[in-house]
Amino acid sequence: MNYLDFKQARCKDCFKCLRECPVKAIKFENHQAHIVEERCILCGTCTSVCPQNAKQVNSELAAVEALLMNGAPAIASVAPSFVSSFGVQNFSIMQLALTKLGFAYTEETAVGAQAVSAEYVRLLERGGYKNFITSACPAINRMIQMYYPVALPYLAPVASPLIAHGRLLKESFPNAKVVFIGPCIAKKREAAESGVIDAVLTFEELQRLFTKRNIVLEQIADISIRDNGKTLNRAQYYPISRGIIKSFIQPPDTYEYVTVDGVRRCCDVLEEIESYSGLFIEMNCCEYACINGPCILKNSGGAIKANKEIRDYVHKNAAKAAAGANTPAPGANMPAPGANMPAPDANTPAPRSLDLTARHRRLPLPFVTPSERDIRFILAQTGKLKAEDELNCGACGYSTCREKAVSVANGLAAIDMCLPFMRTRAESMSYEIIQNSPNGILVLDGDYKILEINSAARAILGITAASAKGLNAFDCFNCDDYLIAGNEGKSVHKRNVFIDRTGKYAEMSIILLQEHKIMFGVYKDISDKVEFEKKLAEVKNETLNTTDSVIQKQMRVAQEIASLLGETTAETKVALLKLKKTLQREHEPEEG
Repeated sequence: MNYLDFKQARCKDCFKCLRECPVKAIKFENHQAHIVEERCILCGTCTSVCPQNAKQVNSELAAVEALLMNGAPAIASVAPSFVSSFGVQNFSIMQLALTKLGFAYTEETAVGAQAVSAEYVRLLERGGYKNFITSACPAINRMIQMYYPVALPYLAPVASPLIAHGRLLKESFPNAKVVFIGPCIAKKREAAESGVIDAVLTFEELQRLFTKRNIVLEQIADISIRDNGKTLNRAQYYPISRGIIKSFIQPPDTYEYVTVDGVRRCCDVLEEIESYSGLFIEMNCCEYACINGPCILKNSGGAIKANKEIRDYVHKNAAKAAAGANTPAPGANMPAPGANMPAPDANTPAPRSLDLTARHRRLPLPFVTPSERDIRFILAQTGKLKAEDELNCGACGYSTCREKAVSVANGLAAIDMCLPFMRTRAESMSYEIIQNSPNGILVLDGDYKILEINSAARAILGITAASAKGLNAFDCFNCDDYLIAGNEGKSVHKRNVFIDRTGKYAEMSIILLQEHKIMFGVYKDISDKVEFEKKLAEVKNETLNTTDSVIQKQMRVAQEIASLLGETTAETKVALLKLKKTLQREHEPEEG
């Protein structure tokens, strides 16, 4: 199942998503980026940095709407970062809004996080860990399982707050459907594999549902609501950096407590994990932790303001708790899981002790390690025949040329992703084509400066400067046609242009590339053709004149012949008539 991918967008082969992906779980097909599901940790970094905003998260919105309509009770587990995304400082407002959508019950995921913090404290007090890495972030957990197995012994064998809360809710409401709502994409896969979470909505999806149902939180805030937040839950700090550490009251002093947020920094720490000792490491995939998740609702003030809003929310609840019944914090006589949850009916059994264990197993990667010979062969296809040819510029998205070659061998990258090589090849090919073309080729920029010109164009236009590149075209030849093309915004084609400077004739085409602000001129020397046509015209004219003279002479001869024939015919006619009369007299009978 694809939890995350890219929309069909105008991908410009910038490779920014691949460059920022910590595990290189992106491949390109037909110049379109795609997520490699079996390698992806669902950190969401790629979608956050994409300049085309091509994020496409697998939506469960329709499934949740169907779930809310089918009659079975639905429970919402809401990540505590709702405070900063929705601008709500009173959870009762969120409860009422979700009730309007059809949820039977709503609770903060921080209830599960509270149990997780208590389990962390218990394990720390027991000791035995050289280092201790928190397990609250599913993206970090999966990255360790797939890419940093050396760190698996240090990953806390504790369920995440989402799973802990899901187990708690399922025990208290065995027939209910549980929907998690938060800013995290990785929670979708974690929920699907958990067996206790039935669906996941991101904050973005929830906002779309609120909009569809005309639910406005600001309007709900104006309604007087009885605030039930009378218990202290320091796990509400979880969505901010160092939030897990802040959820502890008095953790064991045998560890140094540090926080690392941002997937890049987490990678740096995991690569050196064996060199550390006595560290409790709170790891968050997102910079500034969950308040900066990939599916948050972006508000003014960014992560800094969001951090303050979470702190204010926890302090506000702490003040309310102090005024009422103050519940002890995690690790110190924590209340039984589910004790604060209302039973849906009298037949619901009381919750058993909550199972918080998690087994983080090694996840193998579908990966082939190519031989050195294969790597050298792939590198050679991009002109990297020796070590100094490897630029390691990172333009393709990979840190080194060898890393990219390994990805090519695994079908994750293509040869033509090497931008310096492709540019060099393109420039070389275009140069050879331009310089060896029998036609004159001239390229001008938007300021009418010469970008490129070949020898044929120089000969036709009469440009004698040693290097014409960078010169103003107006100083070199008549640019009237280029001005017309630029001012009218259209290409120009002329079949017969006379070049004053050289006395040549050319067929000229000016092609306007508006997107690149470039004019591309092509000149075909037709001087020989024009001269031939001139000579041919002269021969035609001379032939026509000769023909007229012959015709006139022939007419005169014909007239003279006709005249002579006319006189002879008359004389013959007179003679014949005389002969006829003579013959007639000879045959007449004599009288008498």
